[in-house]
Amino acid sequence: MYSDVVVAGGSIAGLLCAREIASRGFSVLVIEEDHEIGTPEHCGGLVSLAGLEEIGVIPFNKTFNHTIESAKISAPNGNSFSIKTKQQKIVEISRRELDKQIAFQAQKRGAKIKVRTSFQEITETGIRTNEEKIDCKIFVDARGISSLIQKDRTGIISSGQYEVYAEWIKKGKVEVMFDQEKYPGFFAWIIPSDEGKGKIGVAGKGINVSETLEKLIKEKGNCSIIRKIYAPIWIKGPIENFVYGKTVVVGDAAGQAKPTTAGGIFTSGLGGVFAGKAISEFLRTGDKQKLEEYQKNWTGKFGNEFETQKIARKMLERIDNKTINKIFESIKPEIIEEISEKEDFDFHTSSILKILGIKGSLKTAQILLTGEIKKLLS
Repeated sequence: MYSDVVVAGGSIAGLLCAREIASRGFSVLVIEEDHEIGTPEHCGGLVSLAGLEEIGVIPFNKTFNHTIESAKISAPNGNSFSIKTKQQKIVEISRRELDKQIAFQAQKRGAKIKVRTSFQEITETGIRTNEEKIDCKIFVDARGISSLIQKDRTGIISSGQYEVYAEWIKKGKVEVMFDQEKYPGFFAWIIPSDEGKGKIGVAGKGINVSETLEKLIKEKGNCSIIRKIYAPIWIKGPIENFVYGKTVVVGDAAGQAKPTTAGGIFTSGLGGVFAGKAISEFLRTGDKQKLEEYQKNWTGKFGNEFETQKIARKMLERIDNKTINKIFESIKPEIIEEISEKEDFDFHTSSILKILGIKGSLKTAQILLTGEIKKLLS
């Protein structure tokens, strides 16, 4: 069997890459090891409408759930502040349906998709799956975190997310809870999908995810758990090389999830778009330099943002609950208002800097006058 390109992984980055290649007239096969595109769905499902538009997706009715109105951020001692998010046009979507929608886009443009087909190895002329050998010019690794686990475990932390029905979940209102003792180096979250139902999750270094989630749910109150998903997340930022030999790496496999939140619908999705365009140019011209445009374009778009997020991530890993509580006490109302009115969900480093006091609050800056802060200022 022959295909110009084989994409291993039928998630958002791989499917968008396939869509771009197929739309330019080249043959592309997407292989997905699970039994269904969009499964398992372990994504929180938050994305901006601007981000979806940039990757070429107008969500179907069954993909789009609702708009997020606010995000409540809580400290370990219970203090909190709320950011209004209407201006940022953040939506909660069904990742299962979003992936299917993009798969449909790719198929309509000529891509072929096979489920329950797993990548085994690269061969001299292409790849081998669990079913057959396939000759190809380019192999796209879009296998997600599973690909990174084999290379570097230092950027991976444990996470879990339950889908629940509960009266304490309010439509349009996200919650984020920081506590370095319960969720070291990360946080817990509640993302509504409607009134009375949504997702509650935790992540942290060295924690028992199941026990931690059960304790959090007990604190929140009665609920019915309808689904449990456990999956590692990547917080170390992009890998060094997106392209090597005839292999192109996209999405989570390339470390294109945000270091601060591990979210990656837009950042990974655009990685797939950039990769698909670069691969198409290589196939058209035979010039391998065209493949390098993929990493240049992605880094040009997200490189500075991710570098700053990585520094913020290191800071979060090093501060304790006492410091977090002090930060929350120092946040001024005008900073919250400024973030609510002007900030960008997809490029949120400036929001982090404002909350940490780098812009607008000298008191908070004094609390965290560390090497990382100095590096941010430079």
